[in-house]
Amino acid sequence: MPANSKYLTPAFWPRFAKITAAILGGYLVSTTFHLALASWFSRPEVLMTMAFSGFILWVVLMVIAFLAKSGWKIWGIYILLSLVFSLLIYLGQTYNPAVQ
Repeated sequence: MPANSKYLTPAFWPRFAKITAAILGGYLVSTTFHLALASWFSRPEVLMTMAFSGFILWVVLMVIAFLAKSGWKIWGIYILLSLVFSLLIYLGQTYNPAVQ
């Protein structure tokens, strides 16, 4: 018995947006989040923790990307989060340079 065609996404671009948002966008958000933490807290401990929690966060973000209805919307959210975390990285390196 074949799958019901109304549940399948025949278009290429929505599928491509979800897959790339899951893999690339999730990785980008995960790394910028942990680098933002490292710029405000002790770098060695945060980067060591990132080896484990970064992978878990990446997998969670991948699942969220596939649960979303629109791949483009999830891309926008992931880019916005990455920009916010990048701003936190910049501010952490500017105002808190003594953290080692």
